[in-house]
Amino acid sequence: MASDTKCGEVDGNMPELVSRGGSRRRLLATAAAALLGSFIALLAPAAPAASASPAGPSLTTPVVACTSTTHAAVAAALARDIQAARRGRASTVAVWVDAPSAGITCSLSGSAHFDSASIVKVIILGATLRKALDQHRFLTSSETTLLRAMITRSDNSAASTLWARLGHSYLQHFLNLAGMRQTVLGSGGLWGLTQATAHDEMLLLRLLLTPNTVLSSSSRAYALSLMAQVISSQRWGVPAGAPRTVTVQVKNGWLPRATHGWRINSIGGFTSAKGWYSIVVLSMDNPTMSYGITTVEAIARVIHRDLNPAAQAVVPMSRPSPAWGTPDEQIPALPGTP
Repeated sequence: MASDTKCGEVDGNMPELVSRGGSRRRLLATAAAALLGSFIALLAPAAPAASASPAGPSLTTPVVACTSTTHAAVAAALARDIQAARRGRASTVAVWVDAPSAGITCSLSGSAHFDSASIVKVIILGATLRKALDQHRFLTSSETTLLRAMITRSDNSAASTLWARLGHSYLQHFLNLAGMRQTVLGSGGLWGLTQATAHDEMLLLRLLLTPNTVLSSSSRAYALSLMAQVISSQRWGVPAGAPRTVTVQVKNGWLPRATHGWRINSIGGFTSAKGWYSIVVLSMDNPTMSYGITTVEAIARVIHRDLNPAAQAVVPMSRPSPAWGTPDEQIPALPGTP
């Protein structure tokens, strides 16, 4: 037998082993040890590569979901464009698009809770109108004055007065009638800390925009007329990018807190002879009010564009106002609420 011995690859994975002048026993022992090591490595979980990056959203990354019964291409464009509009932004957002004439619905984190700030005033408006219907009467002069101030100028004193008059039990009754089961009213007089979701805000807008058994047609028309008369300095948010040919009904809320920064919320209905659609964008983790408005308007603009591709003139992005940076309301120091 020759004194030099060669052994080829073992199991197709081991490199060629060469022993010169050594014993066959040592060679076989080395091969067995290598095989055992390979078997143990197969059983152990693989460590992730340090430089690896996911090809798409992780399981915890919220994804825009858009569906359509008749316009699948538009729904796909909306999902892609909403995702792109929020890319790179620090804002945490929830979105809902309701476009029944196109058979399109879009949602992003629709059941996530956000401090409502002043968008809760639309709930107060709806509850006040419903209570008048329950009592078979017209609105009083006091109610009309307070409602106009609360919606068109976002007057906080008016909101606090109506909130106290209605009381928690009646406000909850209205939420139950509206099917807004995810909404949690703020405690005591802290109406701005009502926990709102994009899904429930969509239901509220639909209540104002379509015939239903909760509000009469005249009540709905009155509510929408107030939202169409919001003062210019407060008409930022979801109107950005809307065609000039539609009527815009909007209500916004803006509130900073010690945790999660500025809450910038905007809800709106858009009506024309061809039908209606609504947009809800709720946000937090905004470093400034202006930053949050930019996030909301970037999202709104692509939604309007995809729903109205033939629009010739649209509402421009908002210009910063001297009022920006001033909280819509003062919230007492409380433990941080996500």
